[in-house]
Amino acid sequence: MKSLRFEIDAGHAERLGDCLIAAGALSVASEDALAGTPAELPWFDEPGEGRGWQRVRMEVLFADGADEKALLRLACAAAGVAPALEISAQPVPDQDWVRATRLQFTPLRAGERIWVVPSWCAPPDARAINIVLDPGLAFGTGSHATTRLCLRWLERNVRRGDVVLDYGCGSGILAIAAMKLGAAKATGVDIDPPALAAAAQNAARNRVACEFIDAAAPIAPMADIVIANILANPLQVLAPLLAARTRPGGCIALSGILEPQAEEVVRAYARWFGFEPPEAEEGWVLLAGRRSDTAC
Repeated sequence: MKSLRFEIDAGHAERLGDCLIAAGALSVASEDALAGTPAELPWFDEPGEGRGWQRVRMEVLFADGADEKALLRLACAAAGVAPALEISAQPVPDQDWVRATRLQFTPLRAGERIWVVPSWCAPPDARAINIVLDPGLAFGTGSHATTRLCLRWLERNVRRGDVVLDYGCGSGILAIAAMKLGAAKATGVDIDPPALAAAAQNAARNRVACEFIDAAAPIAPMADIVIANILANPLQVLAPLLAARTRPGGCIALSGILEPQAEEVVRAYARWFGFEPPEAEEGWVLLAGRRSDTAC
């Protein structure tokens, strides 16, 4: 295989990536062009946010024998963008990609008692709460700060017999953790069918009985704990729905929020919840609150 690396304005990256795949690229990866520098921004280019990466560094893989620079020119023409001026091309050595990928994922401690353990690894502590989870199509392996914040919060707050709602469940890791921590029922909700299928497989692998449903389906009953690890904008839009699914006196935990966005999210939920000071890690925060018995 061969690799091309170049930079492009962030506004053109998604379209160009699609055109590169259509032109025959094997894969396209994008990251902040300032990654690894003091100027790196910890922002996702969230819709409506208006503050994303300005430049994107793209790495494109091509099969041996492909004319990678010609294909790049073709893709740029199709995307309506100027060809990259500075292109770095290099061969990609053959290797055992399955083994190389697995070496990137090792058991991860996500709380006092919680470990996230890939299926090819032995648990470091057999007495711990071990969640067997492999990286896949759905978000949530414990490697991201927002997931760790949620797992640690669940570890402190789930009580035996609780009913838990995990909204935007991704891999199902939070619902699975809740069941292993003693919840009586955990329901995961997502808009992505592959994520729901992956979550169901992960729950079966961990021998816990979770329910995973599409966001368009009715959600019942009200939960003692509602947890949502999404992003700030959708969390604000979902405030009435998530409040309605939290029983009076119940708890809510919201993550996927960057520190400067916290006050805005708190305001969206203030009608129903009183919040504790936020917990922060790597620029991300978790907001935890309790629903008022008199909230309406």
